Amino acid sequence: MLLTRAPLREYLSLVLLFLPAGLFAVLLATFRHDPRLGVSAAFPYLPGQFVLLALAGTVATAGGVLDWRYHRNPLNMKIPKKEREAEAAALGLGGLPMFGLMWGATLSAQPTRYLLPIIVVLIYTVAAICYDEFVFHRKRCGALENTYHRMLVFGNGIAWGSWFHYIYCS
Repeated sequence: MLLTRAPLREYLSLVLLFLPAGLFAVLLATFRHDPRLGVSAAFPYLPGQFVLLALAGTVATAGGVLDWRYHRNPLNMKIPKKEREAEAAALGLGGLPMFGLMWGATLSAQPTRYLLPIIVVLIYTVAAICYDEFVFHRKRCGALENTYHRMLVFGNGIAWGSWFHYIYCS
């Protein structure tokens, strides 16, 4: 597949795509001895919710990378600037604050203090994703690109739900 050279700003969404997974791994390794994380020295090393989070997050990240690469092929449609900005807003203004709030709730003795901010950021993030999907993707995307979007959206949704379950239902 031929790829074009993208300006540095076009890599922002790709960097933001990998940031939560990398941060989660670093923080999990850093705080592995904290009993609130449930990390064990014996198999299974992680709680089931974290395993599901990792699997669903991998699917989401793969979908995001495939979609990003799809748009770098000169034979496929280029992403307009407004769409790139909408995607960066969903990832950067929704995904990153959500990650911080979820991590804070995970390590908190009172995670319910984080519940309202998590719900507010969740609403913003869902609205930003819906805006991107309905304004930019609804009619123009083919089956392959829609598959990538579904991998990204549903993978992230399942990963988030799994983490939320760990925090509030375990």
